[in-house]
Amino acid sequence: MRSRIGVIALSLISTLLPPTFAAVNDTDTLEYVLQKLNWTTEEYLEKIGRLNLDQYSQAAAKLNASNLTTEKRWTLWGSVPDEYTADPYYPTPPGGWISEWEESYAKAEKIVSQMTLAEKVNLTSGTGLYMGPCVGNTGTASRLGIRGFCLEDSALGVALTHNQTAFPAGITVGATWNKDLMYERGAALGIEARGKGVNIQLGPTIGPIGRKPRGGRNWEGFGVDPVLQAWGGAQTIKGMQDQGVIACAKHLIGNEQEEYRMDIGIMTALSANIEDRPMHELYLWPFAEAVRAGVGSVMTSYNDVNGSKASQNSMLINGLLKDELGFQGFVMSDWLAQRGGVSSALAGLDMAMPGDAWLPLLGNAYWAYELSESILNGTIPLTRLNDMVTRIVAAWYQLGQDDDYPDINFSSNTYDETGELSPGALISPTGQVNWFVNVQGNHSIIARQVAREGITMLKNDDSTLPLSTSTPLHVFGDDAQNNEDGINSCSFRSCNEGVLGMGWGSGTAEYPYLISPIDAINNRSTDVTEHLSNSFPSSITVTDDDVAIVFINSDSGENSFTVNWNYGDRSNDGLYAWNSGDTLVKKAAAKFSTVIVVIHSVGPILLENWIELDSVKAVLLAHLPGQEAGSSLADILYGDYSPSGHLPYSIPESEDDYPDSLDLDGFCFGQVQDTFSEGLYIDYRYLNEQGTTPRYAFGHGLSYTNFTYTATLTTVGTLTSTPASRTTKGSTPSYDTSIPDASEVAYPDDIDVIWRYLYPYLDDPESITASDDYDYPDGYSETAHAIPVAGGAQGGNPALWDIMFNVTVKVTNTGSYTGKAVVQLYVQAKDTDVEFPIIQLRAFEKTQELKAGASESVVLSLTRKDLSYWNIEQQNWIIPTDSWAFWIGDSSDSLTLACTTSDSTCSSGQTSPV
Repeated sequence: MRSRIGVIALSLISTLLPPTFAAVNDTDTLEYVLQKLNWTTEEYLEKIGRLNLDQYSQAAAKLNASNLTTEKRWTLWGSVPDEYTADPYYPTPPGGWISEWEESYAKAEKIVSQMTLAEKVNLTSGTGLYMGPCVGNTGTASRLGIRGFCLEDSALGVALTHNQTAFPAGITVGATWNKDLMYERGAALGIEARGKGVNIQLGPTIGPIGRKPRGGRNWEGFGVDPVLQAWGGAQTIKGMQDQGVIACAKHLIGNEQEEYRMDIGIMTALSANIEDRPMHELYLWPFAEAVRAGVGSVMTSYNDVNGSKASQNSMLINGLLKDELGFQGFVMSDWLAQRGGVSSALAGLDMAMPGDAWLPLLGNAYWAYELSESILNGTIPLTRLNDMVTRIVAAWYQLGQDDDYPDINFSSNTYDETGELSPGALISPTGQVNWFVNVQGNHSIIARQVAREGITMLKNDDSTLPLSTSTPLHVFGDDAQNNEDGINSCSFRSCNEGVLGMGWGSGTAEYPYLISPIDAINNRSTDVTEHLSNSFPSSITVTDDDVAIVFINSDSGENSFTVNWNYGDRSNDGLYAWNSGDTLVKKAAAKFSTVIVVIHSVGPILLENWIELDSVKAVLLAHLPGQEAGSSLADILYGDYSPSGHLPYSIPESEDDYPDSLDLDGFCFGQVQDTFSEGLYIDYRYLNEQGTTPRYAFGHGLSYTNFTYTATLTTVGTLTSTPASRTTKGSTPSYDTSIPDASEVAYPDDIDVIWRYLYPYLDDPESITASDDYDYPDGYSETAHAIPVAGGAQGGNPALWDIMFNVTVKVTNTGSYTGKAVVQLYVQAKDTDVEFPIIQLRAFEKTQELKAGASESVVLSLTRKDLSYWNIEQQNWIIPTDSWAFWIGDSSDSLTLACTTSDSTCSSGQTSPV
């Protein structure tokens, strides 16, 4: 069994002690904790896999010296700052009032009204870990034609199966800055998921946004800017869902580091403490665009948000997502992230995954049979359950899955043809589980194009690139070859061996094949000498004509695995190259007069150890290219295509260039507080504010050719401070609110019970009586909130997307190579007391291939929302000024063409604002 094993193991550890360790009656030292766990120090470090012993001991010493009682120590240490606590928001707004979903909700209402209580509970509850073919499986309503839903990783390919494509990762897609490719990759993902019978494909990843450069899963998303991230997510969703697959936007929200994101032993999951304005302008922005794109499902994160578990955070789910953003689909938990039954239902959770309670594989659940009981005793209103299942069924109809949808034809538990149908059971029935359906089609073409267009040329002195096929090459580095133990030999890619095509964890897929850089180079060059290790040879003969290509990388992933002492995040190696990569580059630079460095990386990587060496002539950042790693790289190395990738993040000269709040948060007793005190200022926004010049700025990317830009500005809309008022909500489904007959959740006489499988049934449902002694969450109410003024449609008030200005940019290729240009537009607010980052990306377009001398005009539209800020008093998007500068260029630090609203003119040769 292969599904999410690391995550599950980590969750099991979390059950060994209460989250806050409040019952400790002895000295809170490391020794006492180890005694309580009956572990040696080595066992503790191995099993928890993330506690630095010195940090632990120092923290214990501070507590012991504090002269506080044990209870006070645990309740005060690591508490959420008062100003960040989450306000309650009840009840859950029902779905169905959006016109785009009206027909699907009408169909769902008709079928849900016929469902028994057991059938309703079945569709909201996972059947348990390893209880079906997919990483997540729900129960069925087969009497009404609805099979159990199949939920499957990942955001870059159908995981844990064969005969599918391993696409480039999200960060590579973001580096293309190509909206069409974002869509086409999403469509290919959807075709493959549908072909495997997957109902809900768990992607795209639009949280984390990449706030912390060391963050482990930044590579799954599209870039460290809300607009770039939002376009990547929305286009992927549209592509996937146009194929009938329900996309899942994840993770909502604040999962900006891997370490301590989950409950582990003596600590509860970290709290991401986010103020209202950065919440809206940075972290929620991509989710708003996902909702506007019609996404069918959203996954919450493991961490707390402002002190409340994301999976049962009523302000986050009910208030922001479902009410303000008008989300019509369903909300699921991340795997084993649910921490309460009634509390999560009331807070807006609609589907529990994988269904188990805190200790999996024992048949325990927060929902399933417990949800049935909570409905029968009145603890959870029947209206909430009806809305939960209606949202799920409406999404099923919305994506057309009621019409000839393929059967599930694979197993995420084994690659064998036959096997256990419910391998998590003590005794499982067996049968055929894999049909080996090949869904790849011609998707290698789009995979190669994405990988190629994502390659970002950082440096190219003396026009070193492109290469001639006759140039004598010496190729260095393990990253140039495939893992010698096999391309899929490390579970979930949890090792750093061979070429880095993707990070590690549940966001991966199996490679059907992997074209290595060295194989692609050997197919093109006539004179290649291989040195495929991370150690520079002690004896080597070099001529003046010889060129060295040095491959280095930097890896990260999910914290369910530890790789080279990096606990998901790049906690050990930091932003430097792994496996002594910097040393390899320096030694090559000392021997060769021409060195080309090729980098595969999950995110920003520090280059200062060698970037200014005279012999380092060219640097290519190939990000995470997936299965077409070598072929896409050769396309650029040999000049078949001009590089057109641009950075989706900044590369600083030092990690110290960032604020301390962007560091990884380390161990503390109680709960780690990840407080987003930098506000709006992450990545280029912070560097610009501080006047710090990065090594390579956000948006940077060189080409083999040159482009010039001219622009004109057209006023389209009228700038008013507030948007037009939203419309009222439409009607929503209505059902009988009578408590169902208890017999509806009695075990059927003819059922063959599988132990540990999570059923909706109760042994003695007739004994359930009404209960009025449940301790409801603070602030719980069944009185609906006033509708938020910022809402009104999918994503928010539709007036936010009214176009205010169009900037038409004419791009001319003035060089000698064919190439594509990326036009970037940054806005700068003028004449206002409202604080803004100096510049903010608000629009971009990529041209088609332009031959030498050719031109193309692109239109960059600016909406009301693009020029607004989130006013926390008015709880609305406000335009504070009518004076704006729109800066156009090919990088955030290369902006000399500006259009100004004060005179509606555009002019070149301006002094860059940063």
